[in-house]
Amino acid sequence: MAKKLKRFFWDKRAITPVLSNLLLTVVAVAAMSIATTATYVITTNLKETMSERIIVEDLWFNPSTGNINVYLRNVGKVAVHVSAVYVNHTSQSFTSPFNLELNEHDWLNISYSWSSGNLYYVDIVTTRGTHVGGYYKAP
Repeated sequence: MAKKLKRFFWDKRAITPVLSNLLLTVVAVAAMSIATTATYVITTNLKETMSERIIVEDLWFNPSTGNINVYLRNVGKVAVHVSAVYVNHTSQSFTSPFNLELNEHDWLNISYSWSSGNLYYVDIVTTRGTHVGGYYKAP
């Protein structure tokens, strides 16, 4: 009886399945924690980008200054920071820095020499990559 008990404790065949199951569990937990972290980072970024909403309420071609004045309103859930302004797909200078907090609205002044009767595509880009723009005809 003592000999059988001694052989039972010294038998190494059962260690391999236990170690492989333990290793598989560790790998699965590590993979799920990496997937959970990646999902959190991606959805947080998407949530901020999707929560950014800005609208053009008015656009004036100012004849006294020769500039274009755009009235913007932040209707989203995050602050908006304008990073670039394009007129006819060409970068233009504007009143910088231009930031709008939640529910704020203000005039954005674009330095651009426009001509009466011409059609212009005005595109405003935020730091998160949101574009708001459209075609406007100068009076």
